Amino acid sequence: MPAYEPPVAEFLAILREVLAAEAEGLDLPTLEAVLEEGGRFATRVLAPLNASGDAEGCRIEQGAVRTPAGFPEAYRQFVAAGWPALSQPERWGGQAMPRLAQLALDEMIAATNFSFGLFPGLTRGAAEAIARHAAPALQDAYLPKLVSGAWAGAMALTEAQAGTDLGLLTTRAVPRPDGSLAVTGSKIFITAGDHDLAENIIHLVLARLPDAPPGVRGISLVLVPKFLPDAQGRPGQRNAMAAGALERKMGIHASPTCVMHYDGATGWLVGAPHRGLAAMFTMMNAERLFVGIQGLGIAEAAGQAAADYARNRRQGRAPGQAEGAAQPILAHPDVRRMLLTIRGFTTAGRALALWLALQLDRAEAGDAEADGLVALLTPVVKAAFTDLGFEATVLGQQVLGGHGYVRDNGLEQMVRDARIAQIYEGTNGVQAMDLATRKLAAEGGALPHRFFALVRASLAQGAGEPALAEALDRLEAATRQLQRDGAGAAEAGAAAAEYLRLFALVALGWMWLRLRQAAAASDRPQHRRWREGAGFFFARILPQSAALAAAIAAGPATLMAAEEALF
Repeated sequence: MPAYEPPVAEFLAILREVLAAEAEGLDLPTLEAVLEEGGRFATRVLAPLNASGDAEGCRIEQGAVRTPAGFPEAYRQFVAAGWPALSQPERWGGQAMPRLAQLALDEMIAATNFSFGLFPGLTRGAAEAIARHAAPALQDAYLPKLVSGAWAGAMALTEAQAGTDLGLLTTRAVPRPDGSLAVTGSKIFITAGDHDLAENIIHLVLARLPDAPPGVRGISLVLVPKFLPDAQGRPGQRNAMAAGALERKMGIHASPTCVMHYDGATGWLVGAPHRGLAAMFTMMNAERLFVGIQGLGIAEAAGQAAADYARNRRQGRAPGQAEGAAQPILAHPDVRRMLLTIRGFTTAGRALALWLALQLDRAEAGDAEADGLVALLTPVVKAAFTDLGFEATVLGQQVLGGHGYVRDNGLEQMVRDARIAQIYEGTNGVQAMDLATRKLAAEGGALPHRFFALVRASLAQGAGEPALAEALDRLEAATRQLQRDGAGAAEAGAAAAEYLRLFALVALGWMWLRLRQAAAASDRPQHRRWREGAGFFFARILPQSAALAAAIAAGPATLMAAEEALF
């Protein structure tokens, strides 16, 4: 498999030339140095462990989870280099770099070792939830270790009978006289619930207090460490919790997905009683953006591998050439279509992700408008980026043909690893429903239209783009349909998946427009790629918006009437 090339140059070009107004004031030379070093770590340390980690997988030995060979050593190097603290607050030992630095690092890690990225990603999310909701004593005890990466984090939500419907969970948290809680219950699908990378693992567990009301209004959030800290803050006595089994999975074999048992484990309340789901959503929303970036990263890796293969694999002749030696398959139109489709997502997706990261920093500084845009785009990035990321890996595999189906060339593993991102942290159907209901109702219905105004403003500059203007018209009409009086759950549910894809196409089209505008007056190779990519996207991908809009307009009747076909 060819070596992955970290797209650091494109990160910087987008910030300097496409998002210059939003990125004003950033220390780009320092950012460039950080990202180049991050790219080296990803390619030199993590990439060599990707295939071997997939083949070996994780295992339980004498009650403890062991990760594949090389993973503990790589994690120690990761921590020693300071990468877990990259975008974390200085108060807890972080480096306070902009969110876009973290986002770019996450993309490069996902491209080189999808499984490895889950360990620091979950730890960062746990730290953010504790920083926002936990009592000061818990913050002081746990945040410095989580931010440094010395301790790792995990979130424990799902139970056998309680997946998307967390109101059905039964794990109990019983108060003790000393103010702690005794947590008892079992959880499934707990990513990084136990492992040998960090000296302690801090679980954020959803549970019910004895006086909890039924449903989601009775859920509390409890911090449960694998080892109870001693008087010096070091890992002490083992808590009453254990990984009972590891799930046997399609992909991410180097990431342990645990069945966790809590048998009166000691924990402490995070946030207010019965308000745990709201506190947990701090972590879940952070993870949803992280997972979207995983989709982007693995799509980039698949695109690079497929393009390299297409340049070197010689089969047949180009259209119109009757004689001569076999040519690289890149000469064939269908191969170009597949590669340009991947690029149609990755380049514009990278620009959109960087734009969103800039909004995240503004939101954390108290900008309410930026906070609203982040909330609006979170389900779009999680769902669309992972859908398109999986589709990109399948296209990359198709370019390689039979060589993509066997394990030797890496694409087969990418397809298996990418698939989970459409499922965990809230399935993509759930993300679509969130967008089509809660997000469209936010700010009295004004929130999505604030985003549409940004796209309109870019269309008004220069020559514009008719295909994008038409797609935006369709999106606005679909939004009005879903926002109108009487639009109920059935209508939103029937339209949600198509609506989210339509929204994503317009958002990516907005970025392609800005990329093309930035490249208009130059003949540099980077700018030619942007112009060619924009031309393909507007001609071959964005027209899909017409079919999506038609499906939304059709309403729920044909779906809800299909009793015989389904039952």
